[in-house]
Amino acid sequence: MRSLFLKFSILALMLLGFPLLGIILAGHPVSRYLEFPPETRYICHAPFSWIAFTTYILIILAVVLSLVIKAIESFRQVKIRPSIARAFPWWGWLGVITGAVAWILAWTRFPWFVRFQPHTFTPLWISFILVVNALCHRRTGHCMMINRTRFFLLLFPISAALWWFFEYLNRFVQNWSYTGVHYSPWEYFCYATLSFSTVLPAVLGTREWIAGALWVRQGFGNFRPLKLSCPRILTWGALAISAAGLTGIGVWPNYLFSLLWVSPLLVIVSVESLMGERHVLSDIANGDWRLVISYAAAALFCGGFWEMWNYYSLARWEYSIPFVHRLQIFEMPLLGYAGYLPFGLECAVIGGILERLCRISCFVPTANSLHGISRQASS
Repeated sequence: MRSLFLKFSILALMLLGFPLLGIILAGHPVSRYLEFPPETRYICHAPFSWIAFTTYILIILAVVLSLVIKAIESFRQVKIRPSIARAFPWWGWLGVITGAVAWILAWTRFPWFVRFQPHTFTPLWISFILVVNALCHRRTGHCMMINRTRFFLLLFPISAALWWFFEYLNRFVQNWSYTGVHYSPWEYFCYATLSFSTVLPAVLGTREWIAGALWVRQGFGNFRPLKLSCPRILTWGALAISAAGLTGIGVWPNYLFSLLWVSPLLVIVSVESLMGERHVLSDIANGDWRLVISYAAAALFCGGFWEMWNYYSLARWEYSIPFVHRLQIFEMPLLGYAGYLPFGLECAVIGGILERLCRISCFVPTANSLHGISRQASS
């Protein structure tokens, strides 16, 4: 418990304090970064640049290309094993029906629904959570909603707190903003918190479903090991770069905006590594990429639905990404989807910590539980 408090203290100090320190040192007015609800646009984003766009593509490909190729190979080579036929549960069908209704209401403008039109996000995602848990239950006979209900319910308030962190960091780069409706500060906080509460349950539920797929279990359980030389020096370097980057994120938002997604992961992994603890990237040193792949893929999968359902909704968000705002899929520029990959790993960190705190047996959110999936699939 003491180490957990220390980790979160360091993380909170860096994520909350350093960006604010940077804009104070730069002489920027603090009040505009703390405006609530955040409505004023005060950052002028750089125009599209083919040089920057190409550079970002090369960096992203250097990180994910071999993993994508391996995933494609796994899909082609996967050996289908006989499995117990399980019916899709009734509450999954309920999620399908309520999701379809919520989708129609989100993308239409019926006069009789005007009062509720801004509030379709949460019903959509509650339905999604029901469906993805049902899919997992059909595949494995287990899902966190049924078998780890306490953990599942705690994800909702933790999810809201997690996303408010990202909302805070976004004040320093303004990569997204909300439009369509206007609320008082109290209304904005309540409605936003309700919507934010669905993020972790959606990602972790999707991850549980993906982790049970044969292409993940067979393709990434014994993949390419990634071991770093001089890990302690590199860890201190990553922590120092994160600190410097977070301090400058509000001063040079056009150049450091990607740290919004990368820095929380770097900080928590660096701190856990320096404390001699296991972290979300520990298993890849032995070639086990299942945890990383399943969480990153889950966040990207959810991201596709987030962006799609947002597109025609009344209460929605819009993006402004410096240098790479081109080739949009829904509102999101193509390269913006890369941000979902580290976000998935950050969800893994929070889910793992919450699970340890709950002191309950796990099925999917930890790396060790994947061995249990394999044993059940074999039986």
